[in-house]
Amino acid sequence: MKKVKWKQYIAPIVITAFFSAYMVFYAVLLVNVLSGIAKVLFALVPAALTAVLVHVCIQRIKEIRTGEEDDLSQY
Repeated sequence: MKKVKWKQYIAPIVITAFFSAYMVFYAVLLVNVLSGIAKVLFALVPAALTAVLVHVCIQRIKEIRTGEEDDLSQY
C-alpha cells in the first residue's frame, strides 16, 4: 500500500460535508413548510441523497488508499 498524503482526502470530505449540510438544511426547510404526509416524503429524498453522498465519499477514500487516484485513466 502506498503512503497517502492527507491533502488528497480534503476535497472529497469537504464536498461531502457541504452538500450534506445543504441537504439537511433543505430537509428542515421542507419539513417546516409542508404538512402531513408530504413532510415525510419530501424529507426522505434529501436524507437518501445524504446517505448516498456519504457512501460515495467512503468509496473514494478507499480508492485513494489503494492508490487508484486517477480513475479516468482506466477508460
